[in-house]
Amino acid sequence: MGVYVVMGVSGSGKTTIGKLLSKELNLPFYDADDFHPGENVVKMKNGIPLQDADREGWLSVLADNIQGWDKSGGAVLACSALKEKYRKQLTSIPEDDLKWIFLWADFDVILNRLKVRKDHYFKPEMLASQFETLEEPNYGLPINVNTSEENILKNIMAKIKTPEAEIGLIGLGVMGKSLALNMLSNKVNLSVFNRHVPRKEENIAKSFVEENSKKYFFNGFDDVKEFISSLKRPRKILLMVNAGAAVDAVIESIIPFLEKGDTITDGGNSHYKDTFRREQLLKKKGIHFIGSGISGGEEGALYGPSIMPGGSEEAYKQMGPILEKIAAKDKNGNPCCTHIGPDGAGHFVKMLHNGIEYGEMQLIAEIYHFLRFYTKTAPGTIADLFDSWNKELKSYLLEISVNILRKKENEGFLIDKILDTAKQKGTGGWSTYAALELGVSLDTITAAVWARNISGMKEIRVDASNLYGNTYSQKGNFNELKKELFRAYKTASIINHAIGYDLLRAASLEFNWNLNLSEISRIWTNGCIIRSQFMEDLVRIFKVSDNHLLMNNNIIPEIKKNHAALAKTVGISIEAGYAVPVLSASINYLLNFTSSQNSANMVQAQRDYFGSHTYERTDKPRGEFFHTLWKNNS
Repeated sequence: MGVYVVMGVSGSGKTTIGKLLSKELNLPFYDADDFHPGENVVKMKNGIPLQDADREGWLSVLADNIQGWDKSGGAVLACSALKEKYRKQLTSIPEDDLKWIFLWADFDVILNRLKVRKDHYFKPEMLASQFETLEEPNYGLPINVNTSEENILKNIMAKIKTPEAEIGLIGLGVMGKSLALNMLSNKVNLSVFNRHVPRKEENIAKSFVEENSKKYFFNGFDDVKEFISSLKRPRKILLMVNAGAAVDAVIESIIPFLEKGDTITDGGNSHYKDTFRREQLLKKKGIHFIGSGISGGEEGALYGPSIMPGGSEEAYKQMGPILEKIAAKDKNGNPCCTHIGPDGAGHFVKMLHNGIEYGEMQLIAEIYHFLRFYTKTAPGTIADLFDSWNKELKSYLLEISVNILRKKENEGFLIDKILDTAKQKGTGGWSTYAALELGVSLDTITAAVWARNISGMKEIRVDASNLYGNTYSQKGNFNELKKELFRAYKTASIINHAIGYDLLRAASLEFNWNLNLSEISRIWTNGCIIRSQFMEDLVRIFKVSDNHLLMNNNIIPEIKKNHAALAKTVGISIEAGYAVPVLSASINYLLNFTSSQNSANMVQAQRDYFGSHTYERTDKPRGEFFHTLWKNNS
């Protein structure tokens, strides 16, 4: 059974709890104070703190006894063991056989205990020196003793009987809870933690454990020290907290309890530059850090998301097996999770996933809106049209749009009662900023972000509509438009994906990530929001070549066949007074991309005119630059 050492400062209850524990475990109890030589006892009775030299022989005797107790079946020992070097000297048996139980509480709590204690030679005045000496262990079982003896023993027994958790999850919001249940359903031994905020967030973790206790056995904590002590070494911790300052605050709060070789994984939508910074900070402390994108929403988190972890290979070796276990599976049964690349690669790829998602959502919204108001088609009929399209496209976003358009409330369609203001959490805008920094055109994704921004200007839009008389008076024919719309939608969707993957390619080169676009496409074939048949096609396409998608021989014929339908749709929409920002952005990008001569020569001439920025010439080799004094025509 091993030897249990109940440790802590004087007054923490080592002897009392040790005796209760020995009775519960049916093991003999020993008090380390009984092994002190006489001279040590005299010093302590006179209020003289012991020095390390005084403890040397005492610790040696205890270490010998621990060996004997272990061989004879185990024991419970009450011993202060305040310094790490004392504990190392006592470790005379295998670590798995020596179990440390650290009794702790705030100084004032222990002081009040000592003041009421009788018949003991330890003086309350000596407590300050003990707290100064104490080096808290970051292993074993930390037990807060500011409660009844019954509760203390109950907590110890619960932790002794519970095997160490493979992973700890911090943050029990919607995604955190769903991922926790996903892990438990996949037989991952788990501990969960949620902060305790009086009258705001109280007993979140414990309540979550109780709610699921009939189906799963796991532990919930609101004390960081106890939470981390419940984890198997090297510790693996998954953060599911809001991106930004909250992530930094949580990391700062857990660092004191971690050791070299432990791994922290941030599963939220953090900015990839923050992930760069955090990885470097933790690397100096010998702690691994993974920035992992997780896509699929609440349902995906529960049943299997697409997971995009970035970090060192060593970190992925630790965390990867658990992430792969809970991820969605592709058509071949392989996990939709892969090591994306170093440092911020995982969060960058998740950011771009969300950017493509913005574009795809807006495309569907534009076509729905055009049909709903220009052709006066009922939502149910539009749903049937989208459903027929999806037999070929197998798009998750089209699938949910069908369900949305069919949803009724009373006698009407719910979609007609939803206010036309959409929000964005930041990842779409981050994609745009990244594209600007890397010099990549991100037309469709940026247009989708701007569309959400202008949708939020509801009151101004209503006033402007009255001022400009935009009343949607024209009417189109649904049956005449639907075939062209399908071709336009497919073409715009391809262009949107091409634009997104172009940013991935640029980032891979800039940051030396060596991104595998085929593998990224594979983990996006299930679990994530942008999964579709086209994503399955991209797995094959990028296996052969990772050049710009619009330069691919499989894509070119499709674009040639359908781009006229896209241009026609945009023209009809604009002329009829309907904004189609992503459809428009896609055809403009295509026209620019496929133009051997565009308008940039005029822009460059203007730049040289007012700023002497120079220009290259068509009749000279590339790389030679010229400046003209334009005003004098020379």
